[in-house]
Amino acid sequence: MNTTFPRTPSRPARGCPICGRPASEDARPFCSARCKDIDLSRWLSGRYVIAGADTDDEDGKEPPAAREF
Repeated sequence: MNTTFPRTPSRPARGCPICGRPASEDARPFCSARCKDIDLSRWLSGRYVIAGADTDDEDGKEPPAAREF
């Protein structure tokens, strides 16, 4: 399902976030499959990150201490 939204003054056209060229309908918001792949590669390599609080575990509790034998 490909939904297109009309361009209005409140929703201006933007360029590709990778190279700045006009976005294509097939690869929106990118201009090409190449720029989509570059963006995906940056996410997968850890170059892009979403900042968050450092915690030891998802629930915020420290994991139990490791037992030595």
